[in-house]
Amino acid sequence: MVGVVSPTAAFPSLETALKHHFGYDQFRLGQRLVIEAVLKNQDALVIMPTGGGKSLCYQLPALLKLGVMVVVSPLIALMQDQVDSLVDNGVAATCLNSSLDYSSVRQREADLLAGNIKLLYVSPERLMSPGFFDLLGRLIQSVGVSGFAIDEAHCVSEWGHDFRPEYRQLSVLRERFPQIPVMALTATATERVRVDIAQQLRLRDPLVQVSSFNRPNLFYEVRPKGGEREGYQQLLSQVKQHQGSGIIYCLSRKRVNELAEKLTADGESVLPYHAGLSDDVRRENQTRFIRDDVRLMVATVAFGMGINKPDVRFVIHYDIPRNIEGYYQESGRAGRDGEPAHCTLYLAPGDIATAKYLISQKPDENEQRIAAQQLNQMVDYAETTVCRRRVQLSYFGEILGETMEGLCHQCDNCTNPPPIEDWTIEAQKFLSCVARCQERFGMAHIIDVLRGSKKQKILDLRHDQLSTHGIGKDRSVEEWRLLGRSLLHQRLVDQTTDGYPVLRLNAASWQVLRQQLAVQVAVPKDFVSGPADEVPADGPEMLQLLRVLKDLRKKLADQQNVPPYVVFPESALRQMAQTRPQTLAAFGQVSGVGNRKLEQYGQVFTDAIRQFCADYGLESDPGATRSRSRPARERRQAVGETHRHTLELHRLGLSIDEIADQRGLSPRTIASHLELLIGQGETVDVDRLVSADRQRAIVDVLMELENGSLTEMRDRLGSAYSYEDIRLVRAAWQRSQSS
Repeated sequence: MVGVVSPTAAFPSLETALKHHFGYDQFRLGQRLVIEAVLKNQDALVIMPTGGGKSLCYQLPALLKLGVMVVVSPLIALMQDQVDSLVDNGVAATCLNSSLDYSSVRQREADLLAGNIKLLYVSPERLMSPGFFDLLGRLIQSVGVSGFAIDEAHCVSEWGHDFRPEYRQLSVLRERFPQIPVMALTATATERVRVDIAQQLRLRDPLVQVSSFNRPNLFYEVRPKGGEREGYQQLLSQVKQHQGSGIIYCLSRKRVNELAEKLTADGESVLPYHAGLSDDVRRENQTRFIRDDVRLMVATVAFGMGINKPDVRFVIHYDIPRNIEGYYQESGRAGRDGEPAHCTLYLAPGDIATAKYLISQKPDENEQRIAAQQLNQMVDYAETTVCRRRVQLSYFGEILGETMEGLCHQCDNCTNPPPIEDWTIEAQKFLSCVARCQERFGMAHIIDVLRGSKKQKILDLRHDQLSTHGIGKDRSVEEWRLLGRSLLHQRLVDQTTDGYPVLRLNAASWQVLRQQLAVQVAVPKDFVSGPADEVPADGPEMLQLLRVLKDLRKKLADQQNVPPYVVFPESALRQMAQTRPQTLAAFGQVSGVGNRKLEQYGQVFTDAIRQFCADYGLESDPGATRSRSRPARERRQAVGETHRHTLELHRLGLSIDEIADQRGLSPRTIASHLELLIGQGETVDVDRLVSADRQRAIVDVLMELENGSLTEMRDRLGSAYSYEDIRLVRAAWQRSQSS
């Protein structure tokens, strides 16, 4: 029995259902399209980045359709975490796994057959166990099964970064239950992996939703790592600079244990995680990290899909990852809540040698070849001088097109760009050599030909007789490697991905050869580290209230034996601290506060906020019950001396950066002062701060995204537009609308 209930049966729209169950006013990009397809019983393949809202794509349909949604999840800790979050949100969910005793399993099966459960989480091993298909058959006959959702679906593909053979068996779902729709979901999948997933799971004419892989809130950087002692001191210094929770990834168990011990000795709150620990210890350590009992987790990649903590503020790779796809997934553990987060990769030649040795120990030669190519791609990423986000997105077949220059402004190469030089002639030599070699060789061979090598292979192939042989003697091997990587990252040449990295010309290559396209190369300079964390722009009272709310959240979470973010994500606490809602009606307007959360936590949080405001002589937020289109920061905050000082310097003609330098504050803080002053009716010359063209573009988006958040507006405008520009124009525009 497969059925669907139209959302209009209980709710006038999908948005109403979303707000009721999960507390959000709008869907994220791509979610609504997937949910509509699932409600029509269509198969779906969903590729959304970490933190992009994949889970909602099956959770909301599960609540609107008849029957039980069966979710296949690879790890017990991950499924238990999801179940805890759903139950706390008033959603009937449960899981069946090997950690349960016999009586618990029987009770949960009884609840399922009685129609008391809407979402059932199982591991692939449990799904394939004797008797489980009989349970599914009884479910279909009694309450119905609304669909199968295969989470972490990249595990199905041998081309994925975390292939698991047991996932291959999931095709039996289509064989045994052909009438039930199947959806596959993952955060990372290249085109090749996507095709493999669809074939392996036998999806029928699926909706394929591939969201952008761009995570604009993450800052990426690569730092050179010194020797053992120096490298540790670099790590310790960085850890102490960061605020909030962090993950440090290492390649070996030995390195994990060493770092955990050293960091503990240096006063850090840290636990280790790797496959050498017992299941109980791993589970206990992960739980303590998720519940904010410790700040740091030092781990191997075994600490992967099981982490669902949204407020990780930094991820450090102390050793080089094995491939770009794995690095994207692991670094993406940071900032799942959409707030700013930092991702650092330390690079040392010795680590590369160690990774190559580990690859050489693989028994299968084909696996060795593929792994070696993937490691080389990772090294190219670490050594590149172009935008790091561009390299990541290019790997997944996406082009960074937010700005004309293709910069993300959120990586070390964009914030501290190396000098740009015109290498068009060198690029023409390089591409011409690829063509002369009939597009059958990799980069190393092309460089050998260009530099006039007399290696036996060159002579045997008679490539010493090519017109391009020796035309690049004036450049070193490293310079040609730099150019080759740059051409790949700019997609001016292609490379095969089957383990034999052969260079192939594309349409852009021929444009370069025909002198229709110039080639710019970023040339390395002395290393400069990325920017330090910005001084928060929020006022001291907001930060103090945020700490109070975090303490309250932790207390409530401990009482329920759940992670703090199950109560509320940090983004919701930040909005509460900004808007200071003191009535249940105002509290219900906070993003992430649905009916269940309002009923469960509304009173205790508004009491705490009301008490804080009374203690510090603060007024309640006059805009708490107004339209959500008005920014949270626009509140009746008194204009103090610090704001007046900023205003005086502005009226003297100083720019935001100049005011920030003179006052020793961040530009973000100065912009927040000016935003407040505009809202309070003071005269601020926005025309001098933001060009007319930019103002028009921002106002267009303001009118289009009437209820949009600051992040949504910047995503639409692109990273060439700063948050400061948007906030200033928004404040001026809203003031003009109200006058």
